[in-house]
Amino acid sequence: MSEQLTHIDDEGRARMVDVGDKAHTDRRAVARATVRMSAATAAAVRDGDAPKGDVLGPARIAGIQAAKRTWELIPLCHQLPLSSVDVTAEVEVGERDGRVVLVATARTRAQTGVEMEALTAASVAALTVYDMVKALEKGVEIADVVLLEKSGGRSGAWRRDEA
Repeated sequence: MSEQLTHIDDEGRARMVDVGDKAHTDRRAVARATVRMSAATAAAVRDGDAPKGDVLGPARIAGIQAAKRTWELIPLCHQLPLSSVDVTAEVEVGERDGRVVLVATARTRAQTGVEMEALTAASVAALTVYDMVKALEKGVEIADVVLLEKSGGRSGAWRRDEA
């Protein structure tokens, strides 16, 4: 069983995977997090009228900072030399509800993938949106934190089929 589980040693203990013999390759990962809220709260985010001011700028910066510190937050992650991290935010306002969609893209040239950095960036950006709007609405919901795509490394490219 431990041969199939890369983060478990022969005695069943958690371990950090040795990537020392792997080639450095260009790697990219894209993740998304959705923050659901009322239409009024989403409109306040869109218009910059939240009690704490601009919501999207701090959320993007928080996501970037989080990606850079993923190795400190997730116990078995390697510290990666990130070449770029980008977080975008789109506000959607419907008749009754709204949402902020945060998409994080992380890139590196390294011996292991950058999926955790993209997922961490999207998650922390979403938490920042929550923090910035909680005074307006207590029922805000963070949902659907997912990896959308990845490329590079031995396993190659992968893309989520959302059809």
